[in-house]
Amino acid sequence: VQLQASGGGLVQAGGSLRLSCAASGRTFSGYAMGWFRQGPGKEREFVAVINWSGGSTAYADSVRGRFTISRDNAKNTVYLQMGSLKPEDTAVYYCAANSRALYTGSLYRPASSYDYWGQGTLVTVSS
Repeated sequence: VQLQASGGGLVQAGGSLRLSCAASGRTFSGYAMGWFRQGPGKEREFVAVINWSGGSTAYADSVRGRFTISRDNAKNTVYLQMGSLKPEDTAVYYCAANSRALYTGSLYRPASSYDYWGQGTLVTVSS
């Protein structure tokens, strides 16, 4: 599976942005998909995850209620809709695919459990 993240950019605090992650590979629809981020001088952290069908999702406490993860298996794409953005959301955002949760409802948070990673897209939130 190859992943290509896009949609990052510069936005003012309080604004919104939608990230996309396009995947290639015939098994994309079976994988759980996650979003992670790495801010300046910080470790990579979990943001959100969605199972293969889109029926189950989980979020980091820091983004719950502001971000929404979704997917369109027909388009091999997963999205991260980000709202009420804060300067502390500034980071490189990565999408990742988890094959352990193939066609299950399992949701994994540790980055180490993900097999495939996109190249990252930079989100900068100005105050």
